[in-house]
Amino acid sequence: MEDRIRCAKDTGLRRLPSREFAINQAWCASAAIAVDLICWLQLIGLDGDLAAAEPKRLRYRVLHTAARLTRGQRRPWRLIPTTWPRARQITTALDRIAAIPAPS
Repeated sequence: MEDRIRCAKDTGLRRLPSREFAINQAWCASAAIAVDLICWLQLIGLDGDLAAAEPKRLRYRVLHTAARLTRGQRRPWRLIPTTWPRARQITTALDRIAAIPAPS
């Protein structure tokens, strides 16, 4: 639990943007959503060292990936440069997430 609190502080809960309660309430809700998405990404999509990485490391190794989203042959394509250091892990994570069946 303490680990997740530390990750939440790194994701945006350390400093609130305003003196207004409503703005800070929206900020906390957004930060909580971001923490949940990072946790699910680590649980479902990532493996190895990235599955236990801190948010700062995930930002620089996964979330800041330069990629291009295109459409062709009636389907979307993601083009991740093969020279990118974590291209294979990112592609594997995206394939795992895409393989999750849609709720019925």
